[in-house]
Amino acid sequence: MSISSGHKPLGKQVTGSLHTLSPIVELNVGGEMYTTTLSTLKKHPGSKLAEMFTGQPKLRTDSEGRFFIDRPGTYFKYILEYLRSNQVPTQCVQDVYKEALFYDIEPLIKQLEDSPQIFGELMARKQFLARVPNYSENIELMIRIARAEAVASRRSSVIVCVVRTEEDAARCQDALNSLDMDKKSVVKFGPWKAAPSISDLLDCIQMDVEAKGYKISFQPHVAEKGFRFKSHDFFYKFLFTWW
Repeated sequence: MSISSGHKPLGKQVTGSLHTLSPIVELNVGGEMYTTTLSTLKKHPGSKLAEMFTGQPKLRTDSEGRFFIDRPGTYFKYILEYLRSNQVPTQCVQDVYKEALFYDIEPLIKQLEDSPQIFGELMARKQFLARVPNYSENIELMIRIARAEAVASRRSSVIVCVVRTEEDAARCQDALNSLDMDKKSVVKFGPWKAAPSISDLLDCIQMDVEAKGYKISFQPHVAEKGFRFKSHDFFYKFLFTWW
């Protein structure tokens, strides 16, 4: 079936320069419909959004002739609110920040980065995790181990060793060797040089695994064999629940 033969003539919206269009623009952003003006969309000339509507059309149109942007439409209203009135959103801040980055609206990006939510994530939490060796790789390793043990089970567990200092790492070595001899997989985090504590890192692990869609909890892991220290000071069991 020929699609083009059934389309309404799109006229200037497809072939003409945007300078010849009506100043009123209809948009289809991920299925959400918006009506605004060219001047609003081009408010920040250096942005990717302004570039989309400068010169020749750079966007496809839907069957009604609306310019189509293949992005989450829910958050575009916050982008428009900012362009219209310089109002910085206080809702869905993380998601709006992603859209501001995509549209490359530099003033909005900077203002969102000053918000408590983004500042805390970028400047505090992410900076801390950058000092934890192999943090992202260890998160992926935990997930792989949990998935491998999930066959015909409702839950699977992963033992995690968290050591903040080199001294703690040395103290844990006998326990790690013993667990290895028992063929138990252990994911080791640390040591690191930053202020946050072991409990802070445990919260980060849970947060980042849950962000990937998993249901997870953790508790101290009490070793079956006696060690020279309290194993629950450094060893934790993360429990993945599948159904």
